[in-house]
Amino acid sequence: MEVVWALGRVGAVWMAVVLGLIVLPSALGISLGISEAYMWVLVKTLEWATIRLQKGAKKPQPQVPRTPSATGIIERDETPMEKEIALLHRADFEFSHIFYFCRKGMEAIVEDEVTQRFSSEELLSWNLLTRTNVNFHYISLRLTVVWVIGVVVRYCILLPLRFSLAAIGITSMIVGTTVVGQLPNGRVKNYLSEVVHLTCSRILVRALSGTIHYHNKENRPQKGGICVANHTSPIDAIILTNDGCYAMVGQVHGGLMGIIQRATVKACPHVWFERSEMKDRHLVTKRLREHVADKSKLPILIFPEGTCINNTSVMMFKKGSFEIGGTIYPVAIKYDPQFGDAFWNSSKYNIVSYLLRIMTSWAIVCNVWYLPPMVRKEDEDAVQFANRVRSAIARQGGLTELPWDGGLKRAKVKDTFKEEQQKNYSKMLVRNGSVG
Repeated sequence: MEVVWALGRVGAVWMAVVLGLIVLPSALGISLGISEAYMWVLVKTLEWATIRLQKGAKKPQPQVPRTPSATGIIERDETPMEKEIALLHRADFEFSHIFYFCRKGMEAIVEDEVTQRFSSEELLSWNLLTRTNVNFHYISLRLTVVWVIGVVVRYCILLPLRFSLAAIGITSMIVGTTVVGQLPNGRVKNYLSEVVHLTCSRILVRALSGTIHYHNKENRPQKGGICVANHTSPIDAIILTNDGCYAMVGQVHGGLMGIIQRATVKACPHVWFERSEMKDRHLVTKRLREHVADKSKLPILIFPEGTCINNTSVMMFKKGSFEIGGTIYPVAIKYDPQFGDAFWNSSKYNIVSYLLRIMTSWAIVCNVWYLPPMVRKEDEDAVQFANRVRSAIARQGGLTELPWDGGLKRAKVKDTFKEEQQKNYSKMLVRNGSVG
């Protein structure tokens, strides 16, 4: 009995500390300076570790920041096929023509520009989270001791604290939205719904030790609009709802996620679809248009890439979001990988493993830029509009813009892409008289 009583007292003190020092300030939108102090200590520790690594390395290399385009193994020359195959001016087929295709194939095998976007971003220096990199083997006793202390802090202090905060935030979201959902539709219900969503999102951000910098807040999405952002992680939605409320769009799930969806939709006009409805493109577009047409409803939050990309690039935007009409509010999200890898490689880790990795990282630090609203021009189709919005997000976030479909993460390259090169080559042969 004494052991149970002692554990109860410890649990009570723990919850009192969590509620008093973290939950209550985050609910009120204020900071006691604890997060700032933690980040200061963390930055100083990582700087010290980097210096120790440079001193301990046999051949220290200068830390030169590299742009995403300069980090590749291969230096690519994007010369068109017509110029590459210089011998096509001759009438007959030349065996040397295959060299162009061989080189392109070898480049794709060694380092293609698509699949490398589905693996974690490479770090310039060790962040004391792993020793899997050969460059970060044993350097000094002091550095190893700091790493061990970091493991104890992350797993024995931060993980229980973050788990407690996440449980409080999710429970508050379910209970709060269920209660608010019983009220009649009107301004009071809308106001309380926004308060519940903002409060719970702030608690969940604290559960991630999140440090978020929002820029250009005057461009924040307005009601009746559509917010589109690049997609790195499932926590992107929490990062954005920490600064404003949105109507979510997605497929109906089961389990805990299903409980949250059923509770939140009672208080806020989220747009959840059944699996069969998601396949009906016209039905999805119709429901989204009806939502956007009501200027009293919250802006819709959509991630047009359709899958998570590793925080270095922006891939093709699905055109469906840009066929709805209305004003588009682009948002660029860029995480700092030095403190923790926010990217979710869903083909490698399930959601539980991913959340464990997130909650045992040092912190989630990111910048969010609200871009000026954009509308579709009269001479633009949906694809051109989507590309224009994607380019704006890529420029602001310092991300590489790629025309490829993120669906290649789970599917093979379509035959049409292969056939396109074959058709281009055959046209060149016909044009030059090689094929009579």
